[in-house]
Amino acid sequence: MGSVIGEILPLALGIAISPIPIIAAILMLLSPLARTTGLGFLAGWVLGVIVAVVVFTLLASILPESGDDGPKPIAGVITIILGLGLLFLAFRQWRSRPHDGGQPALPKWMAAIDSMTAVRGFLLGFALSALNPKNLLMGVGAGVAIGSGDLTIGATTLVIVIFTLIAASTVALPVIAYLVASAKVAGPLEALHQWLLRNNATVMAILLLIIGVVLIGKGIGSF
Repeated sequence: MGSVIGEILPLALGIAISPIPIIAAILMLLSPLARTTGLGFLAGWVLGVIVAVVVFTLLASILPESGDDGPKPIAGVITIILGLGLLFLAFRQWRSRPHDGGQPALPKWMAAIDSMTAVRGFLLGFALSALNPKNLLMGVGAGVAIGSGDLTIGATTLVIVIFTLIAASTVALPVIAYLVASAKVAGPLEALHQWLLRNNATVMAILLLIIGVVLIGKGIGSF
């Protein structure tokens, strides 16, 4: 189980450090309906992470393999493809970074956050975690690692819980901090929001590059 946890940690961190959902959570916490939309977004985010990793864990667990200690070529090929996909996304992120102090392009849905309800916040959180291409690729990678790891049901459940806690932590922490001390965290949240806006593309490009290379190396080692 320890080796599987080691494999899914960078993938969970990749989801956790993704700036766009953190920015969305912060904007909701600075909106008039902060508490309800923030909690709805967090619930949708967590559920999306769980659904993605569980679905691909189940699919990976039925892949034919050569044996417990032998090579796992199918999982290896899938992992290499995922790594190449992340490298492509890293290149796109790097190309999209703002130049000469320009303002980064943001998703149009961010303009509607102030009027979002808890239900819409939930749906947005689910979509960003389960359907976003970058997070989906990392969820697939985690599912392949867990499903092909020959774990017991209990160990599989524990690894999924660990993955979910790490992946959801950066969205959960601002929401929890706001619920506990909204007046004190408003300033720091706004400062974090501005920093993430400026550095979103660069952070994601570097992160995707590192994780993509790690996945490709792991996939090659599966043969």
